[in-house]
Amino acid sequence: MVEVESRSVHGAHPRSGGRALFSALSGHRITYLFAGAMTAAVYYALLGLGLLATKGVVPYLFLVVTSHLVTVIIVYPWYRLVVFRVSGQSWVAGYVRFYVVGLSFLAASLLGLPILVEYVGVPIMLAQGLIIVMSPPLSYAIHRSWTFRNRTNV
Repeated sequence: MVEVESRSVHGAHPRSGGRALFSALSGHRITYLFAGAMTAAVYYALLGLGLLATKGVVPYLFLVVTSHLVTVIIVYPWYRLVVFRVSGQSWVAGYVRFYVVGLSFLAASLLGLPILVEYVGVPIMLAQGLIIVMSPPLSYAIHRSWTFRNRTNV
């Protein structure tokens, strides 16, 4: 019996389509986008639940800070283990760097929300959604180059 192997364009192995798809989906940018969406969803849900539960009794900016802190604690392991695949480095030091980057985005919310909510009249959750949409590209660049960089090559 003669085995015939067909190759697709550019000499790729016929079964490499699945591997190429997996490779593309496991790349930093794709996993980071997924992690960012997950982070935004967790944060947005926590903030929304906080606003509903407190019915305006607790200032929304306090709920923003609280939701941010809880979200960072929840999502850090995903970023460390899945997105940037860091091992052999201190979890605590990595978490501190991760949180410092997160603080810049918390600051964006703490500055942007009052402007959008109190001066422009945008509802809190919509205003926060607008701020969230603007954050991921900058966050990726900072995490890739500082929070999770390979410290052995520094």
